[in-house]
Amino acid sequence: MFRNRIFAAPTGYQDMDKEGILPPEAAFYYERKAMGGAACVAVGECNVDGKFGTGSPYAIRLDNPHTLHALARVTDAVRRQGSVCTAELQHAGNCANRGLVPPGIAYGPVDGTVDGRPFLEMPEDVIEYVIDKFAKGAAFAKRCGFGMVTIHGGHGWLISQFLSPSLNKRKDKWGGPDIENRSRLAVEILKAVRKAVGPHFPIEMRISGSECYDGGYGIEEGIKFAKKVEDYVDLLHVSAGSHEVMEVFTVTHPSMFLPDGCNVTYAAEIKKNVKCPVATVGALGDPDLMEEIIATGQADVVEIARGLLADPDIPRKIRTGMGDDINKCMRCLHCFSNLINVGQFNCAINPQTGREAEMNFAIPPADTKKVLVAGGGVAGMQAAITCAQRGHKVMLCEKSGMLGGALRCEQNVPFKEKLDYYLNRQARKVAQAGVEIRLNTEVTPEYAKASGADVIIAALGSRPVKPEIPGIDGRNVISAQDAYTHPEKVGCTAVILGAGLVGVELAIYLSMQGKKAEVVEMLGEISHGGNMLHVRALNVEIAKYAINISFNTKATDITPEGVMCQTPEGEKLIKAETVIYAVGQKPLREEAAALSLCASDYYPIGDCIAVNNIMNATSMAYTVARNVGRK
Repeated sequence: MFRNRIFAAPTGYQDMDKEGILPPEAAFYYERKAMGGAACVAVGECNVDGKFGTGSPYAIRLDNPHTLHALARVTDAVRRQGSVCTAELQHAGNCANRGLVPPGIAYGPVDGTVDGRPFLEMPEDVIEYVIDKFAKGAAFAKRCGFGMVTIHGGHGWLISQFLSPSLNKRKDKWGGPDIENRSRLAVEILKAVRKAVGPHFPIEMRISGSECYDGGYGIEEGIKFAKKVEDYVDLLHVSAGSHEVMEVFTVTHPSMFLPDGCNVTYAAEIKKNVKCPVATVGALGDPDLMEEIIATGQADVVEIARGLLADPDIPRKIRTGMGDDINKCMRCLHCFSNLINVGQFNCAINPQTGREAEMNFAIPPADTKKVLVAGGGVAGMQAAITCAQRGHKVMLCEKSGMLGGALRCEQNVPFKEKLDYYLNRQARKVAQAGVEIRLNTEVTPEYAKASGADVIIAALGSRPVKPEIPGIDGRNVISAQDAYTHPEKVGCTAVILGAGLVGVELAIYLSMQGKKAEVVEMLGEISHGGNMLHVRALNVEIAKYAINISFNTKATDITPEGVMCQTPEGEKLIKAETVIYAVGQKPLREEAAALSLCASDYYPIGDCIAVNNIMNATSMAYTVARNVGRK
């Protein structure tokens, strides 16, 4: 029995040892989603074949019996919160073992290469071996306390490789042009899993309704496949795309440039053609949209992945009439990038994500302090909220007339709608927390001393760096912040100096308005600041709007005609009506340091220490504020 129709879609947990054994912290991570009301919580990346199927060196090994205790700890944590825990059973196929040094053996439907690494055609004895591994993995998952298993049949892993007509060119019963043969592996796996887990144990299967790229299969083929497996599953989980194909990675994991519920159409089409229940997934988090999906029969279940990292309480908030308080995922892909970079699932706008173990227990009450927060940007607002929740008397001063800081310049950018929502939500929570808000108020040392604060939190942020280039003070030159705020100041053609996220996103925004924007960058690639997966989304838009980025190019002079540049091919004039600089931010360190002796306790946070990202600002602000007045 599932208590509602909102499921937590599979997300992996890579902070584990080399044997694939989860640490105790993983139980808190998955339990938090169950605590928030999700009816089912999926444990992602449970590999069934440690020898030939591991897609990542940091994946749960279901064929390692020593994982039992750790997995039982996770399933118990989810189950005692009233949710069902499901294990995502997967096999990477031709992408397996690529993380090994040197790369290990991998099998696909036929011989080939992935990223220059060869893989072998899977012989029939290995196919039978894999089918058996899925069955044994499912049985082991049941023993560990999982109440369901989710067979991963999409996104470019083994089962979808066999299903793909462009990848599976076999001549035997396991492939070729016939959908019956290409579906055979999935059907045989499902039959074997059913036999292993018994008749009354639910089986979910995750598929890509469409691969969404040239050469991949479309929704028509997705429907045919769904009809082949519908008799063997209790829930058909319809996703889209393939994370192994660069141009559709951000379809499988929808980017901020795509609309809410962008992949629902695939589930809706498949539901028209099958008898079993259907789940949909992808860019879901808006209560009205999810209710509409269920009410109109487009799907029977809505599944949420990143949305529950941003706010694990989404189901509970919807049920209790707090839908307006949902912390909506910005789809910035920072969580996924951070997972790949350092093995931690942290969220840009939820400082508790990835830190559930330390947040699960109350800390001692704080001695009440009078706190002055200088700066009402992302860090300042979070610090003020947390301090107020801890019982402190808080005053928040912001130099401008609006809370939100420098990011407010992007409030009219269509693909930053969720960022604007977040800033508005935080501003509202500041007021609701009882914080005294003083806008149009600059915190000088004199002002800080006169406030009588026990604690000063300096969240002054940063300011745009103005590069020292001849002509930078020309009438045709503006900052990126000014261009975002007043796009009407930008002519029909523009050159943007700097291919960081700010500059590239600005080029996309201006292109959406019909302007021609070109980017100049001294380095050889987009400077992503650690969020390399967001760059995949940017590349899709760059291609869509035909935006030219000149890498390894230095601006040497700005003239009324444009920018003179030194390129690898020599000197070149890039003509443009407007020149925009987006070369980075400078921390307001001196201004922050000037406040350091104005109260008995002092904390600088966020960009005034070192320019970083939203996640760094929110996590630092939350942690510092949580410790204010701690006994």
